[in-house]
Amino acid sequence: MRTLSIKYRSFDGFERALSQQIAHFTALHPDVTITSSHAGPEELYAEMVTDGGVHGGEYDIMLILTDWLPDLQTRQGLICLDEFIAIDPPTDWPTGWSESLLALQRDAHGRVYGLPYHDGPEMFHYRTDLFDDVGEHQMFHAKYGRSLRVPQTWSEFREVAQFFTRPDQGLYGAVIAGLNDGHNNVYDFFIHLWSRGGKLFDAHGAPCFNDAIGAEALQFYVDSLTTMQITSPHALGYDSVAAGVAYAAGEGAMMLNWAGFMSVAQLPPSRIINQTRCTTIPRGDNPAGRHASLNVYWVLGICAGSTNQDLAYQFLKETATPAMDKITSLAGGSGVRKSTWNDPEIRAQFQYYEVMEQVHTGIDTLPALPQYPALNEVFSQMTWAAVTGTKSVQQALDDAAAECRVILGIA
Repeated sequence: MRTLSIKYRSFDGFERALSQQIAHFTALHPDVTITSSHAGPEELYAEMVTDGGVHGGEYDIMLILTDWLPDLQTRQGLICLDEFIAIDPPTDWPTGWSESLLALQRDAHGRVYGLPYHDGPEMFHYRTDLFDDVGEHQMFHAKYGRSLRVPQTWSEFREVAQFFTRPDQGLYGAVIAGLNDGHNNVYDFFIHLWSRGGKLFDAHGAPCFNDAIGAEALQFYVDSLTTMQITSPHALGYDSVAAGVAYAAGEGAMMLNWAGFMSVAQLPPSRIINQTRCTTIPRGDNPAGRHASLNVYWVLGICAGSTNQDLAYQFLKETATPAMDKITSLAGGSGVRKSTWNDPEIRAQFQYYEVMEQVHTGIDTLPALPQYPALNEVFSQMTWAAVTGTKSVQQALDDAAAECRVILGIA
């Protein structure tokens, strides 16, 4: 009996999808047994990357956030897939995927270290039952003197979020994942920065996010979790998954989160099935403002310590087929193939696939640096210090910029 072991990020959608995909693979290969275990993103990174789990031999396959790939490549923690792909490529390789889902798992030489499994990107979620309600439109117009619409700018977002915040009804204007976990608390700041025309680093690679635009972006992020009073009192305890669950429970009128959480809102036990849509994220009010988003996704890779590399690749290849990718979407994940994005059944249930290709056009990415995990921790502590008031917004930005310069070796 041959065995494979998979390590993945804790999320019900991943668990449902992988359980079906594992059952499918073992039906094709009756002599194979597959075990799996999961952990939160910080714990997953610590166990598999920092503590060397990818080299230990306990796991054959890992679900990997693209942020971690440059570091893993430097550590030689993953098996290059080029030889496998040359001999036995996945179905429709590489044209079956958007180029934006094939770039981040390549190294500087173009070598491939993972196959796409679960797609972002971040999108703007909103409740159609609220935004289409005639009574809500009348009340909003009476209060603000303009028509209610899905926010196009951050100033509109603030106004609409305050309008829909009704704690006595268990409703808040926005669901925000404010947990200090190095995930959405970092990425949301980036989106606030980029959507106002700001940058993380200048043309020479030096930090420049602590300028006036950065201060405006971080201040707005802080205010949205504190003084605006538009979120649940529990928001600072929400990671992206908990935020998606809260939105599906009807807690918020709007949410900035990963596209796949519309699947959570469209599947039982959600209370807002068929009452939610996704669109582009609001832009800054300044002339440089734009509708930004972030291209971060999850790939399946083969751990360097695996003694079953051929079999592990067969699992990756089979799980990347159109049928298995569709299962990822139906189970509550977010499929990565163009065929899934354009599948009538998928689009009928999960509207966000209608705008997936549009959002992926000109999408923002994080710097492909081995030091990025260390930089990410700096950004996480920066946002937390500002939100909790232990530092002013400008001090948090300046301290973070100084730490980034040290990590990057910039004098």
